[in-house]
Formats: sequence, structure tokens, C-alpha cells
Amino acid sequence: MSYARVIHYATSILCCNKGSMDFLQLHRKVFQRFEITEDDFWYIVRKCPRFAVAKNTSDRTSEEWSSDYMIVAKTSLRICKNYTKYECSDCQELHLCKYFVYGNCRYGKGRKQCKFSHNVRSEHNYPLLRECTLHELHEDDLFLLLLQNDPTLLPEVCSHYNKGAGPYGACTFKASCTKLHMCQHFIQDDCMFGRKCKRLHTIDEYGRRMLEERGLSGDVIHDLPDVYRNLFRLSTYTSREGAAEPVVRPTVQSEERSEICLHFLRRNCRFQDQCIRIHFNLPYKWEVFDGECWRDLRRMEEIERAYCDPRNTHSPGSRPVDFLAMRRDSDPVRRLSTASSVTKPSHYILTTDWLWYYKGDHENWIEYGRPDDKQRVTSVVSRELEAAFLTDSSAEVTVMKGHRQYFLSFQDMYQRNPKHNTKRRVRRRPRFVSITEVENKIAR
Repeated sequence: MSYARVIHYATSILCCNKGSMDFLQLHRKVFQRFEITEDDFWYIVRKCPRFAVAKNTSDRTSEEWSSDYMIVAKTSLRICKNYTKYECSDCQELHLCKYFVYGNCRYGKGRKQCKFSHNVRSEHNYPLLRECTLHELHEDDLFLLLLQNDPTLLPEVCSHYNKGAGPYGACTFKASCTKLHMCQHFIQDDCMFGRKCKRLHTIDEYGRRMLEERGLSGDVIHDLPDVYRNLFRLSTYTSREGAAEPVVRPTVQSEERSEICLHFLRRNCRFQDQCIRIHFNLPYKWEVFDGECWRDLRRMEEIERAYCDPRNTHSPGSRPVDFLAMRRDSDPVRRLSTASSVTKPSHYILTTDWLWYYKGDHENWIEYGRPDDKQRVTSVVSRELEAAFLTDSSAEVTVMKGHRQYFLSFQDMYQRNPKHNTKRRVRRRPRFVSITEVENKIAR
């Protein structure tokens, strides 16, 4: 797995979510595309300079340790202050029109061309973005990243507004103040009054007018409360950098990992208790969350056998596992497994061989690459689909069967016929491996 791709994707998600998210939410989003464990992802956000880890002091009901920490998108890149003064020719900062970043340059919209660059991929800017691995970031996401990391781009929060009584606090400029009137404790995430606070937690009409006069667009103004909170989080993070460990994470038990160790199955894992993967005697493991921790489900082989049949939506028994919702009654269920067979060389034993099926005309399920009841075969097979899915779990793949073209969406697991506007369900299930087969393979 490329950590660079994970970092880029996580940055995009953060910027699309106003610059920050709690760790658990971010990991869930990233996990949809890259099956990276919490441990590995935590290591990335802790060590990569693209992210800052800040204590989450907002009200929460979750007891997950990872909800205690906010991950904030971070960059050292800035817009050159001397560029618009014609005093800089070559530097390590972006040469861009500030109002273009604000989303409201009046020259960019009219016939008269702006004197300053609106091109993030210019000869000067692109190498800087590439060096910071921000060259693939969407323009709007890049601008949000710059705004929340460079405090000089935005007006200060008025300290006088946050003192004294009255609607303007102690600010003598009142509605004509050129600084932002907003509750300082809201920005610091520690306002004890919440919605009953007398100070603004949003941008009012006067603030909006002042910000518009400074050239900020309505979309940017809408996100500013979150941008200011992230500016504060980043300033707090920066002030404690240099400490040996800015944040201490509680120990994550081995049961929180998500991949079964192939070497342990072959009885030769040299890491033993220090291994980052799960040590289990089967290439699959079914667990249920009982409110405190994940526990093994009974009759694991029986559940696995049922799950491997794409026709089944539930396991057998009086308390069946719902394979579509991954629950037993109201309790979450998860299936852990070894690495996908397409990610390892062919001589590796007991990897998980994932098979891909589409629903046939007679309530039957047909594996991709196998003939249907009319002896027609799809242009792609399970292994090709699995490789494409692991590369991008939100992609869409073109499938041919005879002269007909279909589109398979990994995101909603449907195969669509664009000509007739019909669709078929798609399922990804592992090839069944019995306990006896596991033992025989290990013995060989």
C-alpha cells in the first residue's frame, strides 16, 4: 500500500470536511478506499507533517478513544506577501492573487485580466505544490488549506468584542470594526454557554459585510467559523511541537487490528507478540461487539461457509448474522481475514481468494468470467475486479458480455445496463476454506 496515496486521500477528505475531522471518522472514510488498520493510520497522522493532532474538547457521547482527537490538515506553504508588491521574483512561496484564493477576484470574472496569477499550476507554483505533494489537490481544497494555515490571510478576532457587556462587548468601533466579532471561547472549543452564549458563534450580517469588503466570497465566509477553530488548533499544535510526544494515544489491543498474520498460520511469525497483525489459526475470524470488546463468534466455520455462498444474506441458527448489515441482532459483527490473494505472490498459501458475482435472471448468482445459462461470459474475471477494487473502492468498471456493455459500480455494488437503464446486484464473497483444508495446506 502506498502511504503517499493514503496521505493525499486523507488530506482531500479533511479539506472537503472544512479542514478537520475526529480520528475515528477520518479513518472510516479512508478505510473505504484503503484497508489500512487503525494502528497504521494513527502512525501516519502522528508522523506526517501534513496533519496536526489536536485534543477534541467538544461534547461527545462516544467512548471511543479516537474521538478524543481531531486531525487537522496542515501545510507550511504560504502565499508570497511580496508578490503583489512586485518585490519578489523567485521564492519558496506561492505567487497567487490573494482575492483569487478568497474566491472573489473582481478581475477574474470580468473582461479585464487580473495583474496577478490565477494559475496554481504555473511554472513557479507547480514545483512548490509538487514538493509539498499538494499538486493533485483540488483547487478549492488547496485554498481552504492555505486559509486555515496562514493567519495573515484573514482578519483577527476582535479581543475587545470578547470583553465587557452589550452586543459589541467593549469594542468602540461596533458594527464598523474591521476585525471579526466572534466568541473567542467558541473558536477555542471551550465555550461553556453553547447556544445560549451572548457572543457570536456564527458570522452575522455586519461581519459578512466586512468580510465581503475584504474580498472574501460567500462560500469562504460560510466556512470561516471552522477555519478559525482550525487556525487555533494549529497554533496550539505548533506551540507544543518539539515536545517528545505531542499526544499520547491509549494502547490499542491486538483485537483492534484487522488482518490475520499469514506467517503465524504457517507457524513461523518471527515477531510473535509484537506482530502488528492478528494471530489466529484460520484465515478468517468472525467477531461480535458486546458493548465492551470484540468477541469470537461460535460456529465460525459454519458462518464462513454460509457467507461464502453469494445467495445467502444470513447465517444459519437461531441468532443469525445479517451479512448485509453485518450485525447479529443489534450488535455489530465483523469478519477479519488474511490479505487478498491479488496482493501477494502465488506461492503464498491461505491468502483470501475473493470472488465476484452478479445476480442472474433466475435468482441465481454467476461468478464473473463464468458462463451464464446462455453460455455468455463477461470480459472480466474475479481476480481483475478484485485488483481494481483494491486500487479504488469507489471506482466504476466497464464490463462487456457479448455485444452488451455494463458499468459495475464498487460504491453501491450494482452492475448497470446504460441502454435499458436496468441494474443487477453485485456481491464480493471469499472462496470457502474449511478447517480441514487449512490444516492440510499447512501440513504440506
